[in-house]
Amino acid sequence: MAVNLDKKRQQEMQVLRQMLGIYCRGQHHLREAGAELCPACQQLADYACARITHCPHMAEKTFCNFCQTHCYAPAKREAIREAMRYAGPRMLWHAPLLTLQHMFLQLRERWQR
Repeated sequence: MAVNLDKKRQQEMQVLRQMLGIYCRGQHHLREAGAELCPACQQLADYACARITHCPHMAEKTFCNFCQTHCYAPAKREAIREAMRYAGPRMLWHAPLLTLQHMFLQLRERWQR
């Protein structure tokens, strides 16, 4: 089961990084040479990945927005929401398979509620 949880964590972080990359490229346009994200988006990605890595509810939840316990600070949570709102509709063009997998998991979560 541990391998499965590790895979689940890695997939969630992959979706997060992809979405933050889309958001950063579209909104900030301020990346250092060779960097994928601007410093503010990199800090947000590091924060979110640390939360995902240490999530005690990973076995029960699909994504953070469906979790009963919100471990993000309010400002970080709003920043993630803003990035997701921007990047969500654009994900299909940048990562179609990842997007379809993400959408399937979201629908499954809503059906199980």
